Amino acid sequence: MEALARARKLTLSEWVRAELLEPRGAESGAANEVLLGEVLALRSILINLLFSVSQGKPVTAEAMAELIARADGDKSKRAMERLTAVRATAGTTGPEPETASEMAAETNPEEE
Repeated sequence: MEALARARKLTLSEWVRAELLEPRGAESGAANEVLLGEVLALRSILINLLFSVSQGKPVTAEAMAELIARADGDKSKRAMERLTAVRATAGTTGPEPETASEMAAETNPEEE
């Protein structure tokens, strides 16, 4: 993957994002949605886990199960929203379609 990214003069993360978001037909679109949903769910779990640890909160099996259930519960919706937003703004530059309030909600489960 790194060689493919270098060939396109992109960082690895830029190349992965481009590959995920580049339309390649109906089958690929569904696969991209699933893959992006899994990545966003994992990201949500990691952010919330790190936030809890940084606050000195114990990470119990119950807390992990709640984080996983929450991330799994909305991963498809979030993936579709992200894909739609990025495709709608394709060709423009600027920040990702994620807002600061969405990021805050992801990183602090107590605020929901």
